[in-house]
Amino acid sequence: MELLAAIGLALAAYTAFVGGLVLLGRRAEARAWAALVPHALILTRRLLRDPRVPATSKALLWLLLGYIVSPIDIVPDFIPVAGVLDDAVLVALVLRFLLHRTDRMVIAEHWPGPERSLRLVLRLAGAS
Repeated sequence: MELLAAIGLALAAYTAFVGGLVLLGRRAEARAWAALVPHALILTRRLLRDPRVPATSKALLWLLLGYIVSPIDIVPDFIPVAGVLDDAVLVALVLRFLLHRTDRMVIAEHWPGPERSLRLVLRLAGAS
């Protein structure tokens, strides 16, 4: 039950953020952020299946997925903003690690979204 509440709160915060971008007239950015989580999950699934991705990177991706779905967090998800911030920081760190060990073309090949959102992900990971 706590997990569902945490997911609900994280989803509400995420929706409020994207909605805020729309209200500020930044529709292109709002679209990129709205699709970011689904695209990141698809990217993760594809990278886990790709033999060109090193085993250490795959292990780290599995650990990250386990942490994200776990109800136990460094900062509990029910705390507004900060609750999802620790997840975002860990995602960025793992992505940064992955980018240094995997050819960027492999990541681009598996990215399911538009080039604009891939650039956003790479920028968040400090790879641009």
